[in-house]
Amino acid sequence: MKEKDTGELFNELKTDPDVKNFIKSNKSEFTKPFNEYLSELMCERNLTCSDIAFKMRLDLSYIDHIFSGTKGISRKRLIGITRVLNLDLEQTQYLLRYGGYAILYPRNSWDAVIISAIEHNMTFLDMNEYLQKLGETPIVK
Repeated sequence: MKEKDTGELFNELKTDPDVKNFIKSNKSEFTKPFNEYLSELMCERNLTCSDIAFKMRLDLSYIDHIFSGTKGISRKRLIGITRVLNLDLEQTQYLLRYGGYAILYPRNSWDAVIISAIEHNMTFLDMNEYLQKLGETPIVK
């Protein structure tokens, strides 16, 4: 849990003439690398890279690279992983922001299908089929 809110950090950073001092004194406030955070979520849910690869019908080496941080992940595939991790909408939106992606937007038809799938607690495969059924691009073919 972070002790300072973002506003406090901004104020400190603006007033501290030595950024090295700011970084040193606020080390615990910084976010983890994305792949580490994603790996923590996977461990919390007692899943392995093999589980995720199997459930998403993707190559294990691809998933291994994502979780090790040697390969980036697309927004679409990240959303797929959120379903395998069984994240709710709020957690999904947070993970998208954490990964540097746009949150799900209900005015976008593809995103609207995803939001509906999350709210109806669909599995990854059910969501993927739902996308195809509604004429949207699936996450995996």
